[in-house]
Amino acid sequence: MKPDFSKSPDGLVPAIVQDSNTQTVLMLGYMNNEAFEKTKKEKRVTFFSRTKKRLWTKGEESGCFLDVKEIKIDCDNDTLLIKAKPLGPVCHTGSETCFNETNEPDNFLSKLENIINARKNNPKEKSYTSSLFQKGINKIAQKVGEEATELIIEAKDNNAELFKNEAADLLFHYLILLSAKGFKLADVLEVLKGRHKM
Repeated sequence: MKPDFSKSPDGLVPAIVQDSNTQTVLMLGYMNNEAFEKTKKEKRVTFFSRTKKRLWTKGEESGCFLDVKEIKIDCDNDTLLIKAKPLGPVCHTGSETCFNETNEPDNFLSKLENIINARKNNPKEKSYTSSLFQKGINKIAQKVGEEATELIIEAKDNNAELFKNEAADLLFHYLILLSAKGFKLADVLEVLKGRHKM
């Protein structure tokens, strides 16, 4: 099935982009036939920019691409729903979504993952996170091991603040490791959900 671009005088159809993992609505853009075909072929969301009057691949400047997982067309063939995996913050403001909201009660971990992915895809000179990605998977895995050991040591004592700080360090480095391996926390949660069903 293909969108009916003739329904609009400018040959454009709206394309709603939704996070394939969290189902959060990320943004709305417009596609002409050329943008639609490019999106299908390259598996990365490309819009037709109404201001620039040209094709525009989301993330072409920021590196925060939208990797396509599924494309759906509505019953009237004039609106697209694209389920995609964001590779960083979607909004130009740095927010996870252009609507500044999420379906999850607390999306800080999701925001943190987006920041981590942005540091991976667009390294910053003085960023600790970027420096870890540049050192490679062995260094990242080593840091996770070090932080896990430090958490175990603090667990044996009764200093709650030190324990929470080491727990935070471990979680942060764990998210970096997931990103380095090409995964998100949602992928691990799916495994846990699957086990829970047994």
